[in-house]
Amino acid sequence: MSFKYIYMNFILASVDEILQQLGERLRAQRLAQALPQHELAAMAGLSLGAVRKLENSGRSSLETLVRVTQALGLVEELQPLFALKRQSIAEMEQAAQARRQRAPRRPRR
Repeated sequence: MSFKYIYMNFILASVDEILQQLGERLRAQRLAQALPQHELAAMAGLSLGAVRKLENSGRSSLETLVRVTQALGLVEELQPLFALKRQSIAEMEQAAQARRQRAPRRPRR
């Protein structure tokens, strides 16, 4: 079975389009591993309906997404998500200073 992988630029996509694309990508990964949905559900400790919903619409809880990702052996793909990206030494110093700052104390009444 061959799959046509379509790259979607998430920057220009709606929330629904991004969810749909992620569901399709997970389905393609499952099929590439020749796993039926019910086997993936069992491996992930999820209901069949949860896997179907994730693949069909991309809608799921974050826990469901992580469980499916782990069951498919793709957990390393989650590593770069939301990691702070620093591009210069000045930005790194600024981020380090921002971590050390505290909110001002409120005056006592």
